[in-house]
Amino acid sequence: MSDEHSNAAAGGIGARISEAERTLAAAAEAAAAAEQRAEAEIRALEADIERQRAAAERDRKELELRHEEELAKEREAKERAIAAAEERLGEIEEQTDAAEDRIAAAERRAEEAEEAVAAESARAREGAAAWLRERIDKIRREGGER
Repeated sequence: MSDEHSNAAAGGIGARISEAERTLAAAAEAAAAAEQRAEAEIRALEADIERQRAAAERDRKELELRHEEELAKEREAKERAIAAAEERLGEIEEQTDAAEDRIAAAERRAEEAEEAVAAESARAREGAAAWLRERIDKIRREGGER
């Protein structure tokens, strides 16, 4: 009976070994399937990350382009403002030059008028002095006749 018992025990161990092998094979299949799912998820995540990176790069380039366009518009606006200010400054300088010319002409006319007034005053004084001399001479003659 010991051989039978040994055979029976060996058969029980064999059945357990077979069961363990089946369980191990099932676990290996499950692990392989899980590994495949994990690899597929990793590839999907990597693809998603790459799409997001590409989208972020496109957005960055668009923002950069818009920023450059805005800067160019601002530069153009500043250049137009500077050109307008320079043009206005030129007009003001021309007006200033013209005003200075008018002032110089007015000063010349004022000097000429002052000279004319001085000459007229001198003639008036000379005329008054001549009249006074004539009156004095007349008074002397009248005084000498008496």
